[in-house]
Amino acid sequence: MKTIEFEEVTKYYQKYSALEAVSFSVHEHELFGLLGVNGAGKSTLIHILIGLIPLTSGRICIFGNSIAEAKHQGIINVAFQEQAIAKKLTVEENITFIAQLYGEYACKESVENVLEQLQLKEVRHQRASTLSGGYQKRLSIAMAIVTHPQILILDEPTLGLDVLARHELWHLITSLKGKMTIFLTTHYLEEIEALCDRVAILNHGMLKAVGTIEEIQAKAKAQTLEEAFLAIATKEE
Repeated sequence: MKTIEFEEVTKYYQKYSALEAVSFSVHEHELFGLLGVNGAGKSTLIHILIGLIPLTSGRICIFGNSIAEAKHQGIINVAFQEQAIAKKLTVEENITFIAQLYGEYACKESVENVLEQLQLKEVRHQRASTLSGGYQKRLSIAMAIVTHPQILILDEPTLGLDVLARHELWHLITSLKGKMTIFLTTHYLEEIEALCDRVAILNHGMLKAVGTIEEIQAKAKAQTLEEAFLAIATKEE
């Protein structure tokens, strides 16, 4: 089943083309990766998907309904690379506050489940400002999944983390696979290889490849994902 469908998605800023007729689908319960160098259009696509900016033309459908028609509350949530964490609140208070915004998900059981799932119980009473980078990323994801979204968007979830913290977060993300559709943007190719079922590559606002890692490598006639990405993502028109 298709969870997200991008159909000829185009975005112009005056005469500048940020996205040009981008079309691909993300399947239900898939962990889908989005790759591209800076300026490729990843952030623009994510911002359109969650309704922060309008598209110029084209359409995005969620479970077959246009995002202009669908009621998204509870369907999509996002953990941005710039965490929307209240630093003066504790871990538990941050999660509870987000849960309360969604009314029916404000029960204590949901908060407890997320604290357990993201391994945050030991720091539940700490102020967010005192957390390490790795724990802040976990908290950001916890705040996103406490609403029980069907689609979780992870925007550069391990950016700035050391190798150990990054691998710990990979393990946590892997534990969410199969429970929801996950749409992941990252600059780390090893992250794509470790986590993703399929991947799309953007270059200058245009979709250049989509498929499994093996399919991407075959398309570029490359032996590794790094070779394939460099061949596809840096190719000039």
